Amino acid sequence: MIPEQSIFHAFYKQNDAVKNEYKIRLNASIDACWFLLRQGLSFRGHDESVNSVNKGYFLELVKYTAEQNEVVSKVVLENAPKNNQMVFHKIQTDIAHCFAEEVIESIIKEVGHEVFCLLVDESADVSDKEQMAIVFRFVDTLAIVKERFLGLVHVKETSSLSLKSAVDSLFAKHGLSMKKLRGQGYNGASNMKGEFNGLRALILRECSSAYYVHCFAYQLQLVVVAVAQKHFEVRDFFEKIVVLLNVVGASCKRKDMVREDYRKKIEERSKKGEIKTGKGLNQEVSFQRPGKTRWCSHYKTLLRLVDLFASIIKVLEYVEIDGSDGIFKRRQANGLLKYFHTFDFVFYLQLMLLLLGITNNLSKALQRKDQDILNAMSLVKSTKQQLYKIRDDGWVSLINKVSSFCKNYKIEFLVMDDEFDSKN
Repeated sequence: MIPEQSIFHAFYKQNDAVKNEYKIRLNASIDACWFLLRQGLSFRGHDESVNSVNKGYFLELVKYTAEQNEVVSKVVLENAPKNNQMVFHKIQTDIAHCFAEEVIESIIKEVGHEVFCLLVDESADVSDKEQMAIVFRFVDTLAIVKERFLGLVHVKETSSLSLKSAVDSLFAKHGLSMKKLRGQGYNGASNMKGEFNGLRALILRECSSAYYVHCFAYQLQLVVVAVAQKHFEVRDFFEKIVVLLNVVGASCKRKDMVREDYRKKIEERSKKGEIKTGKGLNQEVSFQRPGKTRWCSHYKTLLRLVDLFASIIKVLEYVEIDGSDGIFKRRQANGLLKYFHTFDFVFYLQLMLLLLGITNNLSKALQRKDQDILNAMSLVKSTKQQLYKIRDDGWVSLINKVSSFCKNYKIEFLVMDDEFDSKN
């Protein structure tokens, strides 16, 4: 190689003006990346060709910056050298990685040489690559509990040894000591919380002070769902809710019908003075699908069902009659209409609203960052006392709610005082 023709030599041969132009281009790209990362926006567009009217957030932001600054405009995009525009995808990725390293370094400095807890969760991304999310939980110099997301680590497999190796690599990269760990927090998977061979056990062998704590809110969700599914009637109730979501929520047309009918009812009640109006009140609501791992989602779904019940019934009647939805959807709508006009449905709806409402308040309290284990146990105890009180003294109030709902929607109410004939 000829030294005079090397890239290193050629770069330093450039005059100060060329170097200054390069710095302006680089700063423009850095500023665009900084803004998009702060706002959590995507960088690339669907079509970044020369003739595209929308090249994506990054290129459009650089273009806008150039339009607002004449100095930048002279040296970026089409006015920059073709091999030095500083907008290529790899350049964007490199700058984003630099920001990530700076953020991680600041987190490590914030933790300092003090003790901290390790929170880990595993999940596959949209491309089915298994990855591990790592979060640090610690107390800063002002005695404030903080949780900082450190990053995602790709793992080839989800065995406990593989996960431990990934954690070790991360600690070694940033100069962290396993001896500083004072807590571990994972989900309920056996490879994570296993007492003998899980990630929890492997870390405890190195640091006996790294106590494992299963997320209280997640445990509560698992218990509530598991107990509910043990009762066939309750499980059947939630299965009907899923069918309802498939019939009503799977079509944009039917969802719009629910929203429009609900809007009209709100307007009518507002004119009659039955409900209050003002900023933030009477917002548009939607019927969301519950999930086993989404805390409190079942409770929110049932609340929406109560709010939208009249509108949902009207849409189901439309689906039952309308032939364009096919015979299967019509049969489902017919079955749902029959079930929703039964005493059993109303009873289980009000019962689950009552129970899930109590556990929902507990779940929110358990998810607070400043929650400590002693207060958490006290909250669990008080919630159990509430449930005991409902079991002993809550029957009358529950039946009154069921009776009121049946009366509002003309559903046949089961009279408890009637005599029961065992022969029939």
